[in-house]
Amino acid sequence: ASAIRSYTDISPGIRRRVTYCGRRPGIVGAMMRPTWSPALALIAVPSLVVAGLTAGTAQASSDSSASSSAASTATPIKHLVVIFDENISFDHYFGTYPRATNPAGEPRFVAKAGTPKVAGLSHKLLTHNPNSSNPTRLDRSQAVTCDQDHGYTAEQKAEDHGKNDKYVENTDSGDCTSQDTGEYYRKGLVMDYYDGNTVTGLWNYAQHFALSDRSFETVYGPSTPGALNLVSGQTHGVTSIDPKTGRTTARPDSYTVVDPNAQGVGTVINDPDPAYDDCSDPGYAHASMQGRSIGNLLNAKHVTWGWFQGGFTPTKRTDGKAVCGASHNAVNGQRTADYIPHHEPFEYYKSTANPHHLAPSKISMIGQTDRANHQYDLSYFGRSIKAGDMPSVSFLKPAGYQDGHAGYSDPLDEQHFLVDTINEIQKSKYWSSTAIVIAYDDSDGWYDHFPSPRSNRSNTSNDNGRCEGSHLLGGFKDRWGYGPRLPLLVVSPYSKVNFVDHSVTDQSSIIRFIEDNWGTGRIGDGSFDSIAGSLDSMFDFASPHDAKVLLDPKTGEVS
Repeated sequence: ASAIRSYTDISPGIRRRVTYCGRRPGIVGAMMRPTWSPALALIAVPSLVVAGLTAGTAQASSDSSASSSAASTATPIKHLVVIFDENISFDHYFGTYPRATNPAGEPRFVAKAGTPKVAGLSHKLLTHNPNSSNPTRLDRSQAVTCDQDHGYTAEQKAEDHGKNDKYVENTDSGDCTSQDTGEYYRKGLVMDYYDGNTVTGLWNYAQHFALSDRSFETVYGPSTPGALNLVSGQTHGVTSIDPKTGRTTARPDSYTVVDPNAQGVGTVINDPDPAYDDCSDPGYAHASMQGRSIGNLLNAKHVTWGWFQGGFTPTKRTDGKAVCGASHNAVNGQRTADYIPHHEPFEYYKSTANPHHLAPSKISMIGQTDRANHQYDLSYFGRSIKAGDMPSVSFLKPAGYQDGHAGYSDPLDEQHFLVDTINEIQKSKYWSSTAIVIAYDDSDGWYDHFPSPRSNRSNTSNDNGRCEGSHLLGGFKDRWGYGPRLPLLVVSPYSKVNFVDHSVTDQSSIIRFIEDNWGTGRIGDGSFDSIAGSLDSMFDFASPHDAKVLLDPKTGEVS
């Protein structure tokens, strides 16, 4: 836990409420509504979706709603797999795409002729950057680096009113090598990037499928806000829960809840652990979220779904409670816990939580509502494929050492997970009807030069509503966005090939695709899904290509 939360020790600003909110001259705040394909336009969006489901009512309806993967869809996509990795800005992985250095002894990357350009790091940004340090290429031998400061406030300061020139002062973590053996650091590390000789697999997926260079974190901040926006488009509605009593704290914990109302309900901008999870850290005030998530909407439409996370299976039980003790070593030998509770967004909602980490009653129930309540160990995803019961919608979260988070993971271990998983799906009977989305929870504070569009005002007491943006969704505070630019790829027989999408999207665009493909309706209550850009332009539903692109998990090269 100390390694996972190491940035809280070196970055006190993460625990402060937002105190900065600047204007960005010249950036258009209003977000255009997406243009849908004819197939998506035919969706009949229900005006009312079952709300306020509890675990009990969901359980009661499960037998009568035994859903299948053959649920009606607006597109040929019958299965969506979202691989949700950690803490990468777009420039950190794709800043020089498709140009790789190709030094001797490393996997080579040579782009196809006609590969489109991305909004990446120009020669001027590499050699005369407005920050106090120029970006420097990181080698495969420097795969495990210090974790950067990725707090809600720190990232806003680094962005500096759209000039993106204060990263070293605000999100560079400082030297961690004295505490964490094997992690690489140099002054100004926060500016640095990998190329196609290290993140070879991701660059090859971009060559053969679709990459976005205009996808953003929904709001600023670390993992929990990013995970919540992935499943609900909402970071408001949090209350702090006493881990000893399980009751709402008399006085909201300031790390868990910012700008609470008279009932103690506010917004989450930090990384509190989920209230409905035995494996949450008892030393933190726990967080409970109100409202609905995409899980509730899928249940109401009887669509199979699941969240699959590494280390979710308990290693033992103490007094009936799950203990998540599984761990692995990263490539540098540093050991970290497989299961990280604040990376599991559905455990913040009582209606979708599996507090005791119970296994599904049987393999055929994966994706349906039983005692596991749609929350599973990652191993059950592979089992569902082998059993012919892969859910319609699957969210995959790798074990800690493979999630890509600096400080305890790395791009090489991350690549191993990505390639193994995507190879398995491509080899299965599901490939012809599947779309895989590779997305990230936050930027880790890594440098990105591209200005974030203003979609939503924050309107806190600290900034007096001066933040740009055409919306104040739900009237809720502390949700200033969009945040930093993140990588996003679509791997599918229906994705465009060697394509770079320039449409503006965010984490909640993934929700919007699910909602429109399965006709669930919107989450409502100020969710970002109401203004999210469409992923539709990354697909070509009329001309699918069934080519499989199997990669080597160690090198990322096409095998």
